[in-house]
Amino acid sequence: MNLVAEKPAQVEAFEALEKSARGAAPSWLSGLRRKAIARFSEEGFPVKSPASWKFTDPAPLAAMALPGEAAPALSQEQVRGLMLASLSGPRLVFVGGRFAPALSSVPEGAMVCDLASGLGRAEPLLGTLGGDGGAFRDLNTAFFRDGALIDLPRGAALKDPVHLVFIAAPGMSCPRVLIRLDAGAGACVVEEYVSAGDAAGLTNAVSEVFLGEGARLEHIRLQREGEGAFHVSSLDVRQGRGSVFTGHAVTLGGAVTRNEVHVRLEAEGAECALNGLYLADGRQQVDNQTVVEHAKPHGTSRGLYKGVLDGQARAVFNGLVHVLKDAQKTDANVYNKNLLLSEQGLVDSNPEFKINANDVQCRHGATIGQLSSDALFYLRSRGIGAREAKQLLVYAFASEMVDRIGPPPLKDALSGWLQGRLS
Repeated sequence: MNLVAEKPAQVEAFEALEKSARGAAPSWLSGLRRKAIARFSEEGFPVKSPASWKFTDPAPLAAMALPGEAAPALSQEQVRGLMLASLSGPRLVFVGGRFAPALSSVPEGAMVCDLASGLGRAEPLLGTLGGDGGAFRDLNTAFFRDGALIDLPRGAALKDPVHLVFIAAPGMSCPRVLIRLDAGAGACVVEEYVSAGDAAGLTNAVSEVFLGEGARLEHIRLQREGEGAFHVSSLDVRQGRGSVFTGHAVTLGGAVTRNEVHVRLEAEGAECALNGLYLADGRQQVDNQTVVEHAKPHGTSRGLYKGVLDGQARAVFNGLVHVLKDAQKTDANVYNKNLLLSEQGLVDSNPEFKINANDVQCRHGATIGQLSSDALFYLRSRGIGAREAKQLLVYAFASEMVDRIGPPPLKDALSGWLQGRLS
């Protein structure tokens, strides 16, 4: 089933774009795009019948899924004002999904660059994860025109975080990120999504991550787009032997946000940690879908997502851990904890396991509750006002996830932003 009325518009837009850019892209990339738009043309957008879309109506997202006009021109000062924190490492800025070299700070060398400059190295990997990842992923593959490439050779380690700044524009933006860390390499990558104005738009982002043996990556997705923005993201990770992946998904803005994460521990001894924090009020909706696949023995995965909801906000969490038959000695857990500050907030939470091995340690749980009256009474009895006591308790609940973030400037800035938001 699909939304047939939306399908021709995207296909026509693709054909027009391909015609105007004929010969600009290598044949392998053009073929990849055509396969993606053909899948989309056949399948269309999802409806509520798939379990993963049960609580999120895709129609508002689908209505925005057409390429936008030219992105607005921005100055360095404007970009600095949009960022939560100024990090000292490489910075690549994208406006409306297109690389803005004048706003970026990229060091010499080929390890960090825009995707268009590194297509030759991206060819063996680009588009190989996700399979039939659905309509929005296919549209990203069909329409993305640039992105970021982080490609570290064996043993290389970046001292400073790589900061990728994606500035939304009216219409659909399709950011693309490809990260490959060879054996023993290490990096921290920050993807920050912001809006330059109040105009509604759809950010349709796809990130692909490949970790070699013993590689280590901290990946931070920070979504701070405007109140009228719509956001869909897909993150796929493949881990080699003994590799370590730490992911943070921080959702603070947007009208409707849907984050999909799929991590596969493909070799023995791989470790994965998925951390999430989302704050929503008014009529905001945040939908987090995570899948962790344990394919080989001695894998470890940890999952903790926390949400704070006020007003009539809604949150959805589906966290699946799949332990395959050969993944003996797996140690995994997945938890979702939610704090409701109003009677109208709504949470649908479903952490679950699918276990096909018999020697594993697996734990999961979900909580949905309000502020503790005992804790409030304790703070009030020590002279703290009602409003301040509530702020302290909410901050204590959310700050656990902030404290897990590695780069100190980003951690401090996010902590300050959270305190300001609560006050």
